[in-house]
Amino acid sequence: MTQAHDIDVLVAGAGPTGSTLAADLLRRGLSVRVVNKAPHAFEGSRAKGVQPRTQEVLEDLGVLEEAHEQGGPYPLAGIHLGPVTAPWKMQQRSKVTADVPYPNILLLPQHRTDAILHRLLTRLGLSIEYGVALETFEQDSEGVTTTLSTGERVRSKYLVGADGGASAVRETTGLGFAGTTDDSDKTLIIDCTIDGLSRDRWHIWPRASAGACPLPHSDQFQVMIRLKPGDTPNLDHTALADQFHQLTGHKLRDITWTSAFRPNVRLVEHYRVGRVFLAGDAAHVHTPAGAQGLNTGVQDAYNLGWKLGQVIAGAPDRLLDSYEEERLPIAAGVLGKSSELYANLSKHRVSGLKRGDEERQLALTYRGGPLAPVECAQTKTLHVGDRAPDAPCAGSGVHRLFEALRGPHFTVLAFGSAARVLPDLAWPVSGAELRRYDVRSERSSAQGHLADTTGRLAAIYGVEGDALILIRPDGYIGAIVTRDFVTEFNAVAEVFTPR
Repeated sequence: MTQAHDIDVLVAGAGPTGSTLAADLLRRGLSVRVVNKAPHAFEGSRAKGVQPRTQEVLEDLGVLEEAHEQGGPYPLAGIHLGPVTAPWKMQQRSKVTADVPYPNILLLPQHRTDAILHRLLTRLGLSIEYGVALETFEQDSEGVTTTLSTGERVRSKYLVGADGGASAVRETTGLGFAGTTDDSDKTLIIDCTIDGLSRDRWHIWPRASAGACPLPHSDQFQVMIRLKPGDTPNLDHTALADQFHQLTGHKLRDITWTSAFRPNVRLVEHYRVGRVFLAGDAAHVHTPAGAQGLNTGVQDAYNLGWKLGQVIAGAPDRLLDSYEEERLPIAAGVLGKSSELYANLSKHRVSGLKRGDEERQLALTYRGGPLAPVECAQTKTLHVGDRAPDAPCAGSGVHRLFEALRGPHFTVLAFGSAARVLPDLAWPVSGAELRRYDVRSERSSAQGHLADTTGRLAAIYGVEGDALILIRPDGYIGAIVTRDFVTEFNAVAEVFTPR
Protein backbone atom coordinates (compact mmCIF):
# COMPACT_ATOMS: atom_id res chain seq x y z
CA MET A 1 0.00 0.00 0.00
CA THR A 2 1.37 3.40 -0.99
CA GLN A 3 1.95 5.78 1.93
CA ALA A 4 1.21 9.47 1.43
CA HIS A 5 4.16 11.82 1.74
CA ASP A 6 4.00 14.63 4.29
CA ILE A 7 6.75 16.56 2.53
CA ASP A 8 9.16 16.28 -0.37
CA VAL A 9 12.45 16.52 1.55
CA LEU A 10 13.41 16.35 5.22
CA VAL A 11 16.76 18.00 5.96
CA ALA A 12 18.60 17.15 9.17
CA GLY A 13 20.94 19.99 10.11
CA ALA A 14 20.57 23.78 9.81
CA GLY A 15 24.19 24.74 9.24
CA PRO A 16 25.41 26.30 5.98
CA THR A 17 25.00 23.03 4.04
CA GLY A 18 21.49 22.18 5.20
CA SER A 19 20.33 25.80 4.94
CA THR A 20 21.68 26.19 1.40
CA LEU A 21 19.94 23.00 0.33
CA ALA A 22 16.65 23.99 1.92
CA ALA A 23 16.72 27.41 0.27
CA ASP A 24 17.39 25.89 -3.14
CA LEU A 25 14.60 23.35 -2.74
CA LEU A 26 12.12 25.96 -1.53
CA ARG A 27 12.70 28.20 -4.53
CA ARG A 28 11.85 25.17 -6.68
CA GLY A 29 8.45 25.01 -5.05
CA LEU A 30 9.15 21.88 -2.99
CA SER A 31 7.87 21.21 0.51
CA VAL A 32 10.74 21.04 3.00
CA ARG A 33 11.33 20.72 6.73
CA VAL A 34 14.63 21.41 8.49
CA VAL A 35 15.25 19.90 11.93
CA ASN A 36 18.25 20.74 14.08
CA LYS A 37 19.34 18.83 17.17
CA ALA A 38 20.88 21.88 18.87
CA PRO A 39 18.46 24.18 20.73
CA HIS A 40 19.53 27.26 18.79
CA ALA A 41 21.63 28.43 15.86
CA PHE A 42 25.40 28.05 15.98
CA GLU A 43 27.03 30.95 17.84
CA GLY A 44 30.74 30.77 16.99
CA SER A 45 33.06 32.07 14.28
CA ARG A 46 34.50 28.62 13.47
CA ALA A 47 34.46 28.31 9.63
CA LYS A 48 35.12 31.94 8.69
CA GLY A 49 36.40 31.82 5.10
CA VAL A 50 33.90 32.03 2.21
CA GLN A 51 35.67 31.14 -1.03
CA PRO A 52 34.99 32.81 -4.41
CA ARG A 53 32.98 29.89 -5.78
CA THR A 54 30.75 29.88 -2.70
CA GLN A 55 30.22 33.62 -3.09
CA GLU A 56 28.83 32.86 -6.54
CA VAL A 57 26.39 30.43 -4.93
CA LEU A 58 25.34 33.12 -2.47
CA GLU A 59 24.81 35.55 -5.35
CA ASP A 60 22.56 33.04 -7.07
CA LEU A 61 20.54 32.72 -3.86
CA GLY A 62 20.28 36.52 -3.62
CA VAL A 63 22.20 37.00 -0.36
CA LEU A 64 25.74 37.89 -1.46
CA GLU A 65 25.30 41.62 -0.91
CA GLU A 66 24.35 40.93 2.69
CA ALA A 67 27.36 38.64 3.09
CA HIS A 68 29.71 41.32 1.74
CA GLU A 69 28.20 43.91 4.09
CA GLN A 70 28.80 41.67 7.10
CA GLY A 71 32.17 40.30 6.03
CA GLY A 72 35.46 41.76 4.90
CA PRO A 73 38.81 41.00 3.27
CA TYR A 74 41.42 38.85 4.97
CA PRO A 75 44.08 41.02 6.61
CA LEU A 76 47.80 40.60 6.15
CA ALA A 77 49.39 38.19 8.56
CA GLY A 78 51.64 39.63 11.24
CA ILE A 79 54.16 37.02 12.32
CA HIS A 80 55.52 37.74 15.80
CA LEU A 81 59.17 36.72 16.13
CA GLY A 82 60.27 38.01 19.50
CA PRO A 83 60.23 41.83 19.38
CA VAL A 84 59.81 41.83 15.59
CA THR A 85 56.49 41.53 13.74
CA ALA A 86 56.95 40.53 10.10
CA PRO A 87 54.11 41.19 7.63
CA TRP A 88 53.09 38.27 5.44
CA LYS A 89 50.50 38.07 2.67
CA MET A 90 48.58 34.82 3.26
CA GLN A 91 45.98 35.51 0.62
CA GLN A 92 46.94 36.71 -2.84
CA ARG A 93 44.64 39.62 -3.67
CA SER A 94 43.37 39.10 -7.19
CA LYS A 95 41.70 41.68 -9.39
CA VAL A 96 38.09 41.42 -10.48
CA THR A 97 37.83 40.21 -14.07
CA ALA A 98 34.95 39.82 -16.48
CA ASP A 99 34.76 36.07 -15.87
CA VAL A 100 35.53 36.05 -12.12
CA PRO A 101 33.55 38.79 -10.32
CA TYR A 102 34.53 37.67 -6.80
CA PRO A 103 38.17 36.58 -6.95
CA ASN A 104 39.06 36.80 -3.25
CA ILE A 105 38.09 34.93 -0.10
CA LEU A 106 35.61 36.67 2.20
CA LEU A 107 36.21 36.78 5.96
CA LEU A 108 32.79 36.07 7.45
CA PRO A 109 32.28 34.37 10.84
CA GLN A 110 30.20 31.22 10.51
CA HIS A 111 27.42 32.41 12.79
CA ARG A 112 26.85 35.33 10.41
CA THR A 113 26.80 33.02 7.38
CA ASP A 114 24.23 30.87 9.17
CA ALA A 115 22.14 33.90 10.10
CA ILE A 116 22.12 35.22 6.53
CA LEU A 117 20.90 31.86 5.22
CA HIS A 118 18.36 31.50 8.03
CA ARG A 119 16.87 34.90 7.22
CA LEU A 120 16.58 33.74 3.61
CA LEU A 121 14.71 30.63 4.75
CA THR A 122 12.36 32.81 6.78
CA ARG A 123 11.63 34.94 3.71
CA LEU A 124 10.90 31.73 1.80
CA GLY A 125 8.39 30.72 4.47
CA LEU A 126 10.34 28.09 6.42
CA SER A 127 11.00 27.98 10.17
CA ILE A 128 13.90 25.82 11.39
CA GLU A 129 12.83 23.33 14.05
CA TYR A 130 15.46 23.67 16.78
CA GLY A 131 15.86 21.13 19.55
CA VAL A 132 14.48 18.39 17.31
CA ALA A 133 16.78 15.45 16.65
CA LEU A 134 16.52 12.64 14.15
CA GLU A 135 16.18 9.40 16.11
CA THR A 136 15.92 6.81 13.35
CA PHE A 137 14.43 6.22 9.91
CA GLU A 138 13.25 3.51 7.59
CA GLN A 139 13.05 3.71 3.84
CA ASP A 140 11.27 1.83 1.08
CA SER A 141 11.01 2.21 -2.67
CA GLU A 142 8.68 5.20 -2.37
CA GLY A 143 9.95 7.24 0.53
CA VAL A 144 11.51 7.58 3.98
CA THR A 145 9.74 7.44 7.34
CA THR A 146 11.73 9.32 9.99
CA THR A 147 11.13 9.25 13.73
CA LEU A 148 12.02 12.52 15.47
CA SER A 149 12.94 13.09 19.11
CA THR A 150 9.50 14.65 19.62
CA GLY A 151 7.93 11.29 18.80
CA GLU A 152 6.60 12.53 15.47
CA ARG A 153 6.96 10.29 12.42
CA VAL A 154 7.56 12.18 9.18
CA ARG A 155 7.04 10.66 5.75
CA SER A 156 9.18 12.30 3.04
CA LYS A 157 10.21 11.42 -0.48
CA TYR A 158 13.87 11.98 0.43
CA LEU A 159 16.00 12.52 3.54
CA VAL A 160 19.24 14.50 3.54
CA GLY A 161 21.71 14.31 6.40
CA ALA A 162 23.55 17.61 6.73
CA ASP A 163 23.96 17.04 10.45
CA GLY A 164 27.71 17.32 10.87
CA GLY A 165 30.63 15.05 11.52
CA ALA A 166 28.71 13.04 14.15
CA SER A 167 25.80 12.64 11.72
CA ALA A 168 22.91 10.57 13.04
CA VAL A 169 21.77 10.04 9.46
CA ARG A 170 25.15 8.59 8.45
CA GLU A 171 25.31 6.44 11.59
CA THR A 172 21.86 4.99 10.85
CA THR A 173 22.82 4.10 7.28
CA GLY A 174 25.79 2.12 8.60
CA LEU A 175 28.09 3.65 5.99
CA GLY A 176 31.82 3.63 6.68
CA PHE A 177 33.51 6.94 7.48
CA ALA A 178 37.11 6.17 6.62
CA GLY A 179 39.98 8.34 7.76
CA THR A 180 41.89 9.43 10.82
CA THR A 181 41.38 11.36 14.04
CA ASP A 182 44.49 12.51 15.90
CA ASP A 183 43.55 12.56 19.59
CA SER A 184 46.99 13.87 20.51
CA ASP A 185 46.55 17.03 18.42
CA LYS A 186 44.09 19.50 19.96
CA THR A 187 43.41 23.14 19.19
CA LEU A 188 41.39 25.68 21.17
CA ILE A 189 39.23 28.24 19.36
CA ILE A 190 38.06 31.31 21.26
CA ASP A 191 35.89 34.26 20.20
CA CYS A 192 36.91 37.18 22.40
CA THR A 193 38.24 40.71 22.71
CA ILE A 194 42.00 41.36 23.08
CA ASP A 195 43.28 44.54 24.67
CA GLY A 196 45.89 46.53 22.79
CA LEU A 197 46.18 44.26 19.75
CA SER A 198 45.96 45.93 16.33
CA ARG A 199 43.09 44.87 14.09
CA ASP A 200 44.92 45.29 10.78
CA ARG A 201 46.78 41.97 11.04
CA TRP A 202 46.07 38.28 11.49
CA HIS A 203 48.52 37.88 14.37
CA ILE A 204 50.55 34.66 14.48
CA TRP A 205 52.95 33.58 17.21
CA PRO A 206 54.61 30.53 15.58
CA ARG A 207 56.72 29.57 18.59
CA ALA A 208 53.64 29.58 20.82
CA SER A 209 51.45 27.89 18.18
CA ALA A 210 48.87 30.64 18.62
CA GLY A 211 47.05 33.08 16.38
CA ALA A 212 44.42 35.83 16.54
CA CYS A 213 42.37 36.85 13.52
CA PRO A 214 40.30 40.08 13.77
CA LEU A 215 36.64 39.46 12.91
CA PRO A 216 35.14 42.20 10.71
CA HIS A 217 32.67 44.81 11.98
CA SER A 218 33.29 43.92 15.62
CA ASP A 219 35.91 44.23 18.33
CA GLN A 220 36.35 40.46 18.45
CA PHE A 221 39.17 38.16 17.40
CA GLN A 222 39.07 34.48 16.64
CA VAL A 223 41.93 33.06 18.72
CA MET A 224 43.46 29.65 18.00
CA ILE A 225 45.86 27.93 20.41
CA ARG A 226 47.35 24.62 19.44
CA LEU A 227 48.01 22.50 22.50
CA LYS A 228 51.07 20.35 23.08
CA PRO A 229 50.62 16.57 22.91
CA GLY A 230 49.25 15.36 26.22
CA ASP A 231 47.79 18.72 27.26
CA THR A 232 44.16 18.64 28.41
CA PRO A 233 41.90 21.41 27.07
CA ASN A 234 40.63 23.75 29.78
CA LEU A 235 37.81 25.94 28.50
CA ASP A 236 37.39 27.90 31.72
CA HIS A 237 37.44 31.56 30.69
CA THR A 238 39.93 32.63 33.32
CA ALA A 239 42.24 29.75 32.48
CA LEU A 240 42.08 30.63 28.76
CA ALA A 241 42.91 34.26 29.47
CA ASP A 242 45.90 33.25 31.61
CA GLN A 243 47.11 30.78 28.99
CA PHE A 244 46.94 33.31 26.16
CA HIS A 245 48.72 35.93 28.24
CA GLN A 246 51.54 33.53 29.06
CA LEU A 247 51.94 32.60 25.40
CA THR A 248 51.70 36.05 23.81
CA GLY A 249 51.85 38.71 26.52
CA HIS A 250 48.38 39.95 25.56
CA LYS A 251 45.20 39.85 27.61
CA LEU A 252 41.94 38.52 26.22
CA ARG A 253 38.50 39.12 27.73
CA ASP A 254 34.76 38.99 27.02
CA ILE A 255 34.80 35.43 25.70
CA THR A 256 31.56 34.60 23.85
CA TRP A 257 32.33 31.16 22.42
CA THR A 258 34.92 28.43 22.87
CA SER A 259 35.64 25.10 21.28
CA ALA A 260 38.32 22.40 21.35
CA PHE A 261 38.79 20.36 18.20
CA ARG A 262 40.95 17.51 17.01
CA PRO A 263 41.94 17.27 13.35
CA ASN A 264 39.59 14.86 11.64
CA VAL A 265 40.15 13.77 8.06
CA ARG A 266 37.34 11.48 7.00
CA LEU A 267 35.31 10.64 3.90
CA VAL A 268 32.13 8.59 3.75
CA GLU A 269 32.12 5.59 1.41
CA HIS A 270 28.87 6.61 -0.33
CA TYR A 271 26.85 9.83 -0.56
CA ARG A 272 23.61 8.01 -1.33
CA VAL A 273 21.75 5.02 0.06
CA GLY A 274 18.44 4.76 -1.77
CA ARG A 275 16.40 7.83 -0.85
CA VAL A 276 18.86 9.02 1.78
CA PHE A 277 21.71 11.44 1.00
CA LEU A 278 24.63 12.88 2.94
CA ALA A 279 26.12 16.35 2.48
CA GLY A 280 28.70 18.58 4.12
CA ASP A 281 30.48 17.39 7.25
CA ALA A 282 28.18 14.38 7.41
CA ALA A 283 29.99 13.15 4.30
CA HIS A 284 33.48 14.62 4.73
CA VAL A 285 35.38 16.33 7.54
CA HIS A 286 38.51 18.39 7.05
CA THR A 287 41.30 20.07 8.92
CA PRO A 288 40.63 23.82 9.32
CA ALA A 289 43.51 24.73 7.00
CA GLY A 290 42.60 26.43 3.74
CA ALA A 291 38.95 27.22 4.56
CA GLN A 292 37.59 24.31 2.56
CA GLY A 293 35.05 22.45 4.73
CA LEU A 294 32.12 24.88 4.81
CA ASN A 295 32.60 25.74 1.15
CA THR A 296 32.66 22.13 0.03
CA GLY A 297 29.47 21.47 2.00
CA VAL A 298 27.62 24.43 0.48
CA GLN A 299 28.57 23.21 -2.97
CA ASP A 300 27.38 19.68 -2.11
CA ALA A 301 23.98 21.22 -1.42
CA TYR A 302 24.10 23.32 -4.60
CA ASN A 303 24.79 20.18 -6.65
CA LEU A 304 22.09 18.10 -4.98
CA GLY A 305 19.25 20.61 -4.83
CA TRP A 306 18.43 20.91 -8.52
CA LYS A 307 18.80 17.17 -9.04
CA LEU A 308 16.28 16.41 -6.29
CA GLY A 309 13.94 18.97 -7.81
CA GLN A 310 14.19 17.45 -11.27
CA VAL A 311 13.73 13.85 -10.13
CA ILE A 312 10.75 14.76 -7.95
CA ALA A 313 9.29 16.39 -11.08
CA GLY A 314 9.82 13.14 -13.02
CA ALA A 315 13.42 13.11 -14.34
CA PRO A 316 15.26 9.76 -14.40
CA ASP A 317 16.37 8.57 -10.96
CA ARG A 318 19.91 8.00 -12.22
CA LEU A 319 20.35 11.78 -12.20
CA LEU A 320 20.58 11.47 -8.41
CA ASP A 321 23.38 8.93 -8.74
CA SER A 322 25.45 11.67 -10.35
CA TYR A 323 25.47 13.56 -7.03
CA GLU A 324 27.89 11.09 -5.47
CA GLU A 325 29.76 10.53 -8.71
CA GLU A 326 30.44 14.26 -9.07
CA ARG A 327 30.91 15.33 -5.47
CA LEU A 328 32.82 12.47 -3.86
CA PRO A 329 35.95 12.92 -6.02
CA ILE A 330 35.83 16.67 -5.32
CA ALA A 331 35.69 16.07 -1.56
CA ALA A 332 38.56 13.57 -1.76
CA GLY A 333 40.72 16.14 -3.55
CA VAL A 334 39.82 18.94 -1.16
CA LEU A 335 40.59 16.70 1.83
CA GLY A 336 44.04 16.06 0.39
CA LYS A 337 44.75 19.76 -0.10
CA SER A 338 43.47 20.69 3.36
CA SER A 339 45.60 17.97 4.97
CA GLU A 340 48.69 19.11 3.05
CA LEU A 341 48.29 22.69 4.28
CA TYR A 342 47.71 21.53 7.85
CA ALA A 343 50.80 19.32 7.77
CA ASN A 344 52.91 22.27 6.64
CA LEU A 345 51.47 24.40 9.45
CA SER A 346 52.36 21.67 11.92
CA LYS A 347 55.97 21.90 10.78
CA HIS A 348 55.92 25.74 10.89
CA ARG A 349 56.48 25.89 7.14
CA VAL A 350 55.66 29.14 5.35
CA SER A 351 53.87 27.10 2.65
CA GLY A 352 51.27 26.22 5.27
CA LEU A 353 50.27 29.89 5.45
CA LYS A 354 50.11 30.53 1.72
CA ARG A 355 46.77 30.39 -0.10
CA GLY A 356 46.26 30.45 -3.86
CA ASP A 357 44.00 29.55 -6.77
CA GLU A 358 43.39 25.96 -5.70
CA GLU A 359 41.69 27.02 -2.47
CA ARG A 360 39.34 29.40 -4.32
CA GLN A 361 37.52 26.36 -5.81
CA LEU A 362 36.84 28.12 -9.11
CA ALA A 363 38.69 25.51 -11.15
CA LEU A 364 36.84 22.52 -9.71
CA THR A 365 35.23 20.60 -12.55
CA TYR A 366 32.94 17.63 -13.12
CA ARG A 367 34.73 16.85 -16.35
CA GLY A 368 34.89 13.11 -16.98
CA GLY A 369 31.92 12.43 -14.69
CA PRO A 370 28.60 10.83 -15.66
CA LEU A 371 27.12 14.12 -16.91
CA ALA A 372 30.30 15.29 -18.65
CA PRO A 373 31.97 12.49 -20.63
CA VAL A 374 35.46 13.33 -21.84
CA GLU A 375 34.43 12.77 -25.45
CA CYS A 376 31.91 15.64 -25.31
CA ALA A 377 32.33 18.61 -27.62
CA GLN A 378 34.31 21.51 -26.23
CA THR A 379 35.15 25.11 -27.01
CA LYS A 380 38.58 26.75 -26.99
CA THR A 381 38.20 27.50 -23.26
CA LEU A 382 35.52 25.22 -21.83
CA HIS A 383 34.62 21.57 -21.53
CA VAL A 384 31.31 20.10 -20.43
CA GLY A 385 31.43 19.90 -16.62
CA ASP A 386 33.45 23.11 -16.15
CA ARG A 387 32.26 26.10 -14.16
CA ALA A 388 30.27 28.50 -16.31
CA PRO A 389 32.14 31.83 -16.09
CA ASP A 390 30.59 35.25 -15.83
CA ALA A 391 30.80 37.62 -18.81
CA PRO A 392 29.62 41.11 -19.78
CA CYS A 393 26.49 41.31 -21.90
CA ALA A 394 23.41 43.49 -22.33
CA GLY A 395 19.73 43.05 -23.00
CA SER A 396 16.86 41.11 -21.43
CA GLY A 397 17.26 43.27 -18.34
CA VAL A 398 20.80 42.13 -17.48
CA HIS A 399 24.33 43.51 -17.67
CA ARG A 400 26.25 40.37 -16.71
CA LEU A 401 25.71 36.76 -17.63
CA PHE A 402 25.43 35.76 -13.96
CA GLU A 403 22.34 37.96 -13.74
CA ALA A 404 20.74 35.89 -16.49
CA LEU A 405 21.75 32.66 -14.77
CA ARG A 406 20.41 33.67 -11.34
CA GLY A 407 17.56 31.43 -10.29
CA PRO A 408 16.57 27.74 -10.33
CA HIS A 409 16.39 27.42 -14.13
CA PHE A 410 18.57 25.97 -16.88
CA THR A 411 19.99 28.40 -19.45
CA VAL A 412 20.92 27.86 -23.09
CA LEU A 413 23.09 30.33 -24.98
CA ALA A 414 22.85 30.22 -28.76
CA PHE A 415 25.74 31.58 -30.82
CA GLY A 416 25.62 32.26 -34.56
CA SER A 417 23.14 30.36 -36.71
CA ALA A 418 22.30 28.03 -33.80
CA ALA A 419 19.90 30.73 -32.62
CA ARG A 420 17.37 29.74 -35.27
CA VAL A 421 16.70 26.39 -33.54
CA LEU A 422 15.96 27.86 -30.11
CA PRO A 423 12.16 27.52 -30.51
CA ASP A 424 12.59 23.89 -31.61
CA LEU A 425 14.47 22.67 -28.55
CA ALA A 426 12.36 20.19 -26.59
CA TRP A 427 11.85 21.00 -22.92
CA PRO A 428 9.03 19.84 -20.61
CA VAL A 429 6.82 22.24 -18.69
CA SER A 430 7.43 20.40 -15.40
CA GLY A 431 10.62 20.79 -13.38
CA ALA A 432 13.07 23.64 -13.87
CA GLU A 433 12.36 25.85 -16.88
CA LEU A 434 14.77 26.47 -19.74
CA ARG A 435 15.62 30.10 -20.50
CA ARG A 436 16.80 30.61 -24.06
CA TYR A 437 19.10 33.42 -25.17
CA ASP A 438 20.22 34.42 -28.63
CA VAL A 439 23.71 35.91 -28.27
CA ARG A 440 24.24 38.63 -30.87
CA SER A 441 26.98 41.14 -31.55
CA GLU A 442 24.46 43.99 -31.84
CA ARG A 443 21.99 45.34 -29.32
CA SER A 444 18.33 44.39 -29.48
CA SER A 445 15.37 45.40 -27.35
CA ALA A 446 13.67 42.06 -27.96
CA GLN A 447 13.32 39.68 -25.01
CA GLY A 448 15.59 36.66 -25.16
CA HIS A 449 18.50 38.47 -26.81
CA LEU A 450 21.89 39.11 -25.21
CA ALA A 451 24.17 41.66 -26.83
CA ASP A 452 27.85 40.75 -26.87
CA THR A 453 28.99 44.04 -28.36
CA THR A 454 32.57 43.72 -27.13
CA GLY A 455 32.95 40.05 -28.07
CA ARG A 456 34.01 39.26 -24.49
CA LEU A 457 31.23 36.76 -23.85
CA ALA A 458 32.14 34.72 -26.93
CA ALA A 459 35.83 34.97 -26.09
CA ILE A 460 35.39 33.89 -22.47
CA TYR A 461 33.26 30.97 -23.58
CA GLY A 462 35.71 30.12 -26.36
CA VAL A 463 33.05 30.14 -29.08
CA GLU A 464 34.18 31.01 -32.60
CA GLY A 465 31.28 29.68 -34.65
CA ASP A 466 27.80 28.27 -34.25
CA ALA A 467 27.06 26.63 -30.91
CA LEU A 468 24.52 25.91 -28.21
CA ILE A 469 25.80 25.98 -24.63
CA LEU A 470 23.57 24.59 -21.91
CA ILE A 471 24.26 25.79 -18.36
CA ARG A 472 22.97 23.76 -15.43
CA PRO A 473 21.15 25.42 -12.50
CA ASP A 474 24.29 25.03 -10.37
CA GLY A 475 26.37 27.04 -12.82
CA TYR A 476 28.26 24.27 -14.63
CA ILE A 477 28.34 23.56 -18.35
CA GLY A 478 25.75 20.87 -19.09
CA ALA A 479 26.26 20.59 -22.84
CA ILE A 480 28.17 22.07 -25.78
CA VAL A 481 26.48 21.38 -29.12
CA THR A 482 28.16 22.42 -32.37
CA ARG A 483 26.22 20.35 -34.95
CA ASP A 484 22.86 18.61 -35.34
CA PHE A 485 21.67 21.17 -32.84
CA VAL A 486 18.13 19.97 -32.15
CA THR A 487 18.91 16.25 -32.13
CA GLU A 488 21.97 16.49 -29.91
CA PHE A 489 20.44 19.03 -27.54
CA ASN A 490 17.27 16.99 -27.09
CA ALA A 491 19.33 13.89 -26.33
CA VAL A 492 21.12 15.76 -23.54
CA ALA A 493 17.85 17.20 -22.24
CA GLU A 494 16.48 13.69 -21.66
CA VAL A 495 19.15 13.14 -18.99
CA PHE A 496 18.20 16.28 -17.07
CA THR A 497 14.44 16.61 -17.47
CA PRO A 498 11.17 14.86 -16.58
CA ARG A 499 9.85 12.38 -19.10
